[in-house]
Formats: sequence, C-alpha cells, structure tokens
Amino acid sequence: MSGTMQQGILAAERADGRRQALLVVGVLAICVVALAITGFFDAQRFAEGIPALAQLGSEMIPPDFSRWQSWVRPLLDTLAMSIAGTLLAVIISLPLALLAAPNTTVHPALGHVTRLVLSFLRSVPELILGIIFVAAVGFGALPGVLALALHSVGMVGKFYAEAIEHVDPKPLEAARAAGATRLQVIMHAVLPQVLPQLADITIYRWEYHFRASTVLGIVGAGGIGFELIAALRLIAYDQVAAILITILACVVVVDSLGAALRRRLK
Repeated sequence: MSGTMQQGILAAERADGRRQALLVVGVLAICVVALAITGFFDAQRFAEGIPALAQLGSEMIPPDFSRWQSWVRPLLDTLAMSIAGTLLAVIISLPLALLAAPNTTVHPALGHVTRLVLSFLRSVPELILGIIFVAAVGFGALPGVLALALHSVGMVGKFYAEAIEHVDPKPLEAARAAGATRLQVIMHAVLPQVLPQLADITIYRWEYHFRASTVLGIVGAGGIGFELIAALRLIAYDQVAAILITILACVVVVDSLGAALRRRLK
C-alpha cells in the first residue's frame, strides 16, 4: 500500500514538473515571438543604426554646461512637481484604498467599483494626461502635477489597498467587538499596521515622480524636460548631453534621499 502511494506521489510530481516545463517553454516562446514582431532580430537595422549612434555620440562630446544657471529653476520646478504630485496622490489614494480593500470597504459592490476606477487611472499613461492637462490649463508645472497625481492614484491606491487587505484581522475584530466605529477601527487597528508599508510605497513613488516629471516637461508641463526638448529641437546635442548628465546626478541624489528616508522609517 505504501509503495502504491509513493508511486502515486512520484507520478503527481512528474506531472507537475511537466506542466511547469511546458509553462516555461510557452512563456519563452511568447517572448521570442514578441522580440521577432518588434524587429529585434533584424541585424541590418542594428548595423545601420550603429554608425548613426556613433555620430550622435560624437556630437554630444564634450557636454556644454555653459547654460547651467538657466537650468536651476527648471530643476527646482521638477522637484516641486514630484513632491506636489506625490502629496496629492497620497491624499486621494488613501481613502480610495480603504474603499477598495475588502476588509475595510463600506460595501463589496463599492469596493469593486473603486478597484475599477483605480485600474482605469493606471491604464492612462501620465504622458497622455500631461498632454490633456496642458491643453486644459496651459503650459507650466501645474499640468505636470495634475498628471502625476492622477496617474499615481491608480498605482498608489492599488498598493495601499493590497497592504490594507493583508493586515492581521485580529486587531480589527477586537476593535469591532469592543464597539469601535468604522473610523476608530481604521485609525487604531488598520493604519498602525500598514504605516511602514505605506511610507515605503510613498517614497518609492516620489522617486519615480522625479523621473517622470522630466518626461512630462517634454510635452510642455514645465521642469527640466522642457529645456531638454528645446535643446533637441535646436540640434544642440552637446547641451542635450549636459542636461542628461545633470538629470542623472539629480536622480542619484533623489534616490539616495529616498533610501535614507526608508532607513529612518524602519
């Protein structure tokens, strides 16, 4: 009997192994097809592109930092956009996350609708939102802030809701059994458990916003990206290189600040 059971277990393990192998092969096949569709295996295009890249690189060297003083204000605008966009995203995302999480939502139907809203916001890239808001409120940092905030509500709200959904249910049950209101349960049983995770998500999103605000400047949403696209239009590739180096240095500083904040909050 035991031998039969062992054979059954081995057969089940072999079947699981075959299914996993087929899954891996299928995923790899899809990846190869995707690369083929995008022209990744077209050696001629790569051969023709390498000389063009070499020419472009030669025009970028040496970088021209002669206009560095005119980049200070756009860099400050980019930093302000990232901070303001993150703040607005957090303010809007937290109540939506509480409505979306199954253990804190007012009603399951409302939770489902909220999750659909968050999915919709995630599906619209901030670049498209930036173009829309530039058309609506004009050029400058404001459309960039609105685009960053609205897109990030979908992402931050999703991550917040997942963190809230996986809290230990015992403190919630104890608070409800003691007669606590819904708000008291959230304030005293839910948020204390998830605050470190919410802080991590927020800081990561701020780091992302600084990089994304650079791209939004290309469509007229202010910041250093506006200076970058202006240099590209003038075919001033030496200035483009200088701006890219400046952006890289700022990104490194922002990422370092984010890492330091996360260490402090642990």
